[in-house]
Amino acid sequence: MPITPQEALQRTIEHREIFHDEMLHLMRMIMNGELSPVMTAALVTGLRVKKETIGEITAAAQVMREFSTKVHVADPTHLVDIVGTGGDGAHTFNISTCAMFVAAAAGAKTAKHGGRSVSSKSGSADVVEALGGNIHLSPEQIARSIQEVGIGFMFAPNHHPAMKNVAPVRKELGVRTMFNILGPLTNPASAPNILMGVFHSDLVGIQVRALQRLGAEHALVVYGRDGMDEISLGAATLVGELKNGQITEYEIHPEDFGLTMASNRALKVDTPEQSMAMLRGVLDNEPGAARDIVMINAGAALYAANVASSIADGLARARVAVESGAAKAKLAQFVAFGQKAA
Repeated sequence: MPITPQEALQRTIEHREIFHDEMLHLMRMIMNGELSPVMTAALVTGLRVKKETIGEITAAAQVMREFSTKVHVADPTHLVDIVGTGGDGAHTFNISTCAMFVAAAAGAKTAKHGGRSVSSKSGSADVVEALGGNIHLSPEQIARSIQEVGIGFMFAPNHHPAMKNVAPVRKELGVRTMFNILGPLTNPASAPNILMGVFHSDLVGIQVRALQRLGAEHALVVYGRDGMDEISLGAATLVGELKNGQITEYEIHPEDFGLTMASNRALKVDTPEQSMAMLRGVLDNEPGAARDIVMINAGAALYAANVASSIADGLARARVAVESGAAKAKLAQFVAFGQKAA
């Protein structure tokens, strides 16, 4: 007999694990809309209080991938996702979205998977739209955009239609749940490489191991010790790296790369328009903390994509992409592709 939602809830109350096959069954029920909003809310809250295990997260991510609308990329060489769990409460401009243009200009193919704002002032979809990007391309058009431009933006609700059963529950709960950490594990283009920012140090080890079980090739999971879900300039950054099947965990510091330490106060925004202005400033090569943090994160993405041999090499390539104007040209190319496809 498969586990019932009530039995699963009892397990979470007793701080006992829900096993892989049981989690697959429960998650399929959630995705099919077979659980009531009350039961869904109770389960995800119970899991959060108990603390989700790597096994539970992996099983839930497998089901989300199963139900997703996929983008088929013919050649996934150098294909990378740059994504954050969000929920870091830092309210910074869209660093990973800006890094996407820089990494693509330096030779990576970026398949970014994002949505509207959940906890930030500006989600990646909000800022891509503000820049003139088309967030409603078909899966075939996105695959072409990745091949021709080096960038594909996948608007999460278009690729995870089954999540509509969970959206009202998430909104009403208003607290972080397992779904915050599942989104970054469920890239619809199946990008084998990833730079993922997380909102808690515990998640570095958890997410990198979940990615390993889900078949990722080269992954960097990062947490800035000042609370940033990016590589930070304000503190050390904890890194969990999966490469050649092996996981290593280490710390990096801005000064390791010749960057000036800077608090994230200089990176804060209140609206998508402010985020867009800061992003354009970076692509215009305006010196400062915003440019530095984008370059180091783009550098890490280039390393994850196996374009660069190290984060330092990636940073050097990212710097050239910004200073030469190639990253700014990449944004224009991405916007033009989306407008032509509309």
